[in-house]
Amino acid sequence: MFELKSHTHASKREHYADLVQQARGILAGERDLIANAANFGALVYHSLPQLNWAGFYLYDGTELVVGPFQGKPACIRIALGRGVCGTAAQTRETQLVRDVNAFAGHIACDAASQSEIVVPLIKPDGSLLGVWDVDSPVTDRFDEDDRAGMQALCAVFMESVHG
Repeated sequence: MFELKSHTHASKREHYADLVQQARGILAGERDLIANAANFGALVYHSLPQLNWAGFYLYDGTELVVGPFQGKPACIRIALGRGVCGTAAQTRETQLVRDVNAFAGHIACDAASQSEIVVPLIKPDGSLLGVWDVDSPVTDRFDEDDRAGMQALCAVFMESVHG
């Protein structure tokens, strides 16, 4: 049984470094995409403050389809290039949105969401697996430390399913 550690961290970077180690532990030895996505989502959602949604949208070859997540029910399908998730998938660049109301074409699955970060998940062969999406009810919740931390976490996730 995995026990979620609760630590006080001196910095956000230390918190992410600790989360990366916890993610390695919880994903170790398992290759199933859905199992790892479910546990990864729960780990992040319950370890970081001020989140109201954390989860995956998986690419089915045509569009993004909601996968394992923590939070309220979400939009089921998102076209590439549409909203923050679709933009991350299309550009293959992490999208850090400090105020979703200022993002042209934002898709409001949950009206409470005020900021968002989305990391594209790229397979070793260069194809798109999907995106990792995290929302907050707080404007300016995510910064460059979150970008680096989420990208590091996603690298661990991708190693677990494609390593």
